[in-house]
Amino acid sequence: MKTHEFYIKRCIEIAKNGLGATRPNPMVGSVIVHNNKIIGEGFTSSYGGNHAEVNAINSVKHKNLLKEATIYVTLEPCSHYGKTPPCSDLIIKHQIPNVVIGCLDDNILVAGKGIEKLKNAGCQVTVGVLEDECKTHHKRFFTFHNKKRPYIILKWAETGDGFIAPETKDKQKPVWITNTFSRQLVHKWRAEEQAILVGTNTVLQDNPSLTTRNWTGKHPIRVVLDAKNKLSKDLAVFNNEARTISITKSDIYFSEQVAQQICELLYQENITSIIIEGGEKTLQTFIDENLWDEARIFTGNATFKNGTKAPEFSGRLISEKQIINDTLKVYTND
Repeated sequence: MKTHEFYIKRCIEIAKNGLGATRPNPMVGSVIVHNNKIIGEGFTSSYGGNHAEVNAINSVKHKNLLKEATIYVTLEPCSHYGKTPPCSDLIIKHQIPNVVIGCLDDNILVAGKGIEKLKNAGCQVTVGVLEDECKTHHKRFFTFHNKKRPYIILKWAETGDGFIAPETKDKQKPVWITNTFSRQLVHKWRAEEQAILVGTNTVLQDNPSLTTRNWTGKHPIRVVLDAKNKLSKDLAVFNNEARTISITKSDIYFSEQVAQQICELLYQENITSIIIEGGEKTLQTFIDENLWDEARIFTGNATFKNGTKAPEFSGRLISEKQIINDTLKVYTND
């Protein structure tokens, strides 16, 4: 593996430590190298905190070495003031001569301005190292800025005979199709994404809390559809454990392009990623409008024989694994 690629790959790995915490900022990773030795590393802090480059520079014990070092970063260093000062200014301040960047930042506030500033200050800048891998890593960030909507993950569990819910049930709670390990993984996913969305019937039938109670992490913003104002504020989704956005007929028209309208509303709320957890009608709405990026589908051993059929869709299978007696398949929308 080439030297630059080796260190950018390391940047991607450490950047993942920020998953679920940096939102709506991208989870960037940075590595500082001097004489083929890593002398500093950093990833983006929780929202409002330091960016990756700042944490990497702060981690360098002997700052005098920075004048002879190379800083690697997954995404173009910012050039504007936000919650924190521009990272490109800090690189220039410490006179780091070499900057290697995975991919450009499409955000209109940056979009090449960081690179331009670095070059004008005399830095040797290399761009596009493991570019595809870096863009995939920053998929939430790029989807939000380029498509003006959140990165959308569809998730459901279906029985071996293709149902996601039985025809009838006795209690207002979920009928579990998957095992406890699969369900814990779902709570991990919730902690990684900014929001989670369900339809009216799911709330009424299951009374879910939509939190990360089985995983350590921040609760997602809960988004519920309530076209006919059926949902009581006594339901678990409206408790004080997390923020809840209720979308009613006063917010969107439920007669056409429902998914598109939801995406526009979520974009205005600065939500960069969301899991659509059901039910079937809500999932199918996003599928039919081709507004999804990933589908994560569990298949359990149970059979219902009748009930609510799983959504119909087509996508490219990118991974498949067993979780004890469950099968998890992940698809991407190409």
